[in-house]
Amino acid sequence: MPNDIRPSLGLRPVINVSGTMTSLGASIVVPEAIEAMASILPHFVEINDLQRKASAVIARLTGGEAGFVTASCSAGISLAVAGAISGDNLLAIERLPDVTPEKNEVLVQMGHVVSYGAPVDQAIRLAGGKVVLVGQATSTHRFHMEHAITDKTAAAVYVVSHHVVDYGLLNLKEFVEIAHARGVPVIVDAASEYDLRIFLEQGADIALYSGHKFLGGPTSGIVAGSKELVRHAFLQNMGIGRGMKVGKESIFGVMAALEAWERRDNAGIRERETGYLNLWKRTLDCRPGLTALIEPDPTHNPLDRLRLIVDPEEAHITAWDLADALARGNPPIIVRDHEVEHRYFYLDPCNLHPGQETIVAERLAEELDKARASNEIIATPIENRSRHRFDGLLRWPD
Repeated sequence: MPNDIRPSLGLRPVINVSGTMTSLGASIVVPEAIEAMASILPHFVEINDLQRKASAVIARLTGGEAGFVTASCSAGISLAVAGAISGDNLLAIERLPDVTPEKNEVLVQMGHVVSYGAPVDQAIRLAGGKVVLVGQATSTHRFHMEHAITDKTAAAVYVVSHHVVDYGLLNLKEFVEIAHARGVPVIVDAASEYDLRIFLEQGADIALYSGHKFLGGPTSGIVAGSKELVRHAFLQNMGIGRGMKVGKESIFGVMAALEAWERRDNAGIRERETGYLNLWKRTLDCRPGLTALIEPDPTHNPLDRLRLIVDPEEAHITAWDLADALARGNPPIIVRDHEVEHRYFYLDPCNLHPGQETIVAERLAEELDKARASNEIIATPIENRSRHRFDGLLRWPD
């Protein structure tokens, strides 16, 4: 692991077993991207020409006709939607989010309106899009979408995420079929997905990726797909995209991260991560009140996570109190706890430096031993987490 600058900045040296979470810095940036960013920072470039170079790399990796780099995948949603609304009308681009004429409706399945740190629908509304919810939270049928399309429909957005409802909704192929039958372009938010080709292959017109999650690049988003729609999205840099711009280092860093992705040793990384999961499972098996399950990624990325189910009566601690104890400890361990009210959380091995897997196992054992030694069950009300979730943000800066 490289020299740790965090203590000198007064930052906690957290160990991330939550995954590629933006709130933790997303990922370990690959050496190729770090080298590329350092090499271009001292020099001036014509940004649009550099974006053309990035377009060729993005097209090769995704199978799209063109692409460009923006500030984030969330920015990509806004730019792609804005492009679908304004086309290449430069005056319309300057006037967004005001839309005239009002062909600005954007279809989204209700079960896809989730938060990735901000609501999906807000990224659409920032572009001047009027969100039209399709179906119900757990049920979308063909007739829901077919009747939602009108002469005001500009685009349809499909979200691929572990946060979305994963049953009862239209799959991407059917979503595309219905949209294309009425001439509506489909934009796919695939921020955290390994497969850079499948969504365009399944008919999406635009696919959006995070450059700083599994790719291990700098903070950025990647827009890929149809040459015309990518161009319309790119033109938004003259309008709402100005606040979403990226520097030369991010563009070149993403290019390097994409090229490193082509050479990635997926089998070797999978083997190493499986070793981490097996270590944690051995640490947890046979402890009272715990069930440790190794489970595949819900969106079919080639990775597994460990789900730790906690019975507080036997373990003497709730799942959420265990997660909080790990986060407060030394060193802090941040787990994937977005479903913790169901008495479980996940350990994700994808963002560990060598040796940190052992520290995670030791900290788990330490907190569980401490709980078992308690005469009472450590069980704070789950409502406290909701009540105080945003306290730190609301106090910022202290």
